Amino acid sequence: MTIQADSIRKAFPILSRTVNKRPLVYFDNAATTQKPQVVMDRLMHYYSYENSNIHRGAHFLSQQATEAYESARATIRAFIHARHNHEVIFTRGTTEAINLVAYSYTKKFVKPGDEVLISAMEHHSNIVPWQIACQELNARLKVIPMNERGELDMEAYAKLLTGKTRIVALTHVSNALGTVNPLKEIIRQAHNMDIPVLIDGAQAIPHMAVDVQDLDCDFYCFSGHKMYGPMGVGVLYGKEEWLNQMPPYQGGGEMIREVTFSGTTYNELPFKFEAGTPNVADVLGMESAVKFISHLGHEHIAAHENALLEYALSQMEQLDQIRFIGTASQRTSVISFLFKDIHPYDTGTILDKLGVAVRTGHHCAQPIMDFFEIPGTVRVSLAIYNTKKEVDILIEALKKVREMFG
Repeated sequence: MTIQADSIRKAFPILSRTVNKRPLVYFDNAATTQKPQVVMDRLMHYYSYENSNIHRGAHFLSQQATEAYESARATIRAFIHARHNHEVIFTRGTTEAINLVAYSYTKKFVKPGDEVLISAMEHHSNIVPWQIACQELNARLKVIPMNERGELDMEAYAKLLTGKTRIVALTHVSNALGTVNPLKEIIRQAHNMDIPVLIDGAQAIPHMAVDVQDLDCDFYCFSGHKMYGPMGVGVLYGKEEWLNQMPPYQGGGEMIREVTFSGTTYNELPFKFEAGTPNVADVLGMESAVKFISHLGHEHIAAHENALLEYALSQMEQLDQIRFIGTASQRTSVISFLFKDIHPYDTGTILDKLGVAVRTGHHCAQPIMDFFEIPGTVRVSLAIYNTKKEVDILIEALKKVREMFG
């Protein structure tokens, strides 16, 4: 099977619209992907025919909704190759999944003077929660440096792992650079010292197959909206042995087994970490997105996107005064760049007038921008529905930007 982007585009209604009287060219997929009709249909079907609170009712609708919800958990378990369904925790997204671990794991396992290790290329969502935890526990946050290509310094990483390191948390794919990190080696070195590893997989999950057992990561976090699913829903995968030891992140309904005024007994996994009424419809929408991706096949998605990435880079390299930010040997689906004398916001604004949607700014990765001593970048991020024709439109638009500023 070869990805036929022109055919796939028909599944995404929004791609047929115009912006500023021009056909929409959507290159902001790292911020959020567009949604295929099957995902929107699943949401509508739930609210039209299945709407009910789950796990709590003896009536037909509640049972039907519960079965659909737990079936979605099983689908996602298979998608990431987790060992057990109860290792899949539904959250509001990657950010909440990381916050859950940063709060719950550190509360149990981190003491004053201990260390948490992150990398220099993290999204704010994988920096701030660990800063908060370290501040509260008088622990130290340490950072794996990177080089000018946007690749982690693996020699420095090996030296940073010490007997005080309690967890390593880093991204699978950088949202600002497109760098694909060497996770298996990173995890192997950490595990040699009995240190668990959390992976922020938000930017990886739509582009490549993820096998959490093969990676042997301890936690893996991702969001539905980055992978053609709804906003406001995501997943924390955690190894059973860690999740069983960690205290609950939130208190309320569903996460309890028994409550009295003298004390509470917590529920079993995964419910211990899913307090309150869950986002059933969006979980089902995320399941539809997973099935959509699985039908296309990650190997075919990767082949299409990598070919498009190489084509876009080859065309952009011919432009005058362009500087690429992030040139790692292992990368995917993201091009961050600047025209050397043009502010990224100005470039993005003109591109928008020409119907091309890109992202400008620091991309919630300010330490990366500080490292390169720049205010931000223009980011082009690719998806399965993007085409060479759209890349050509982008190139012509960039030429006009260049002409306007002389």
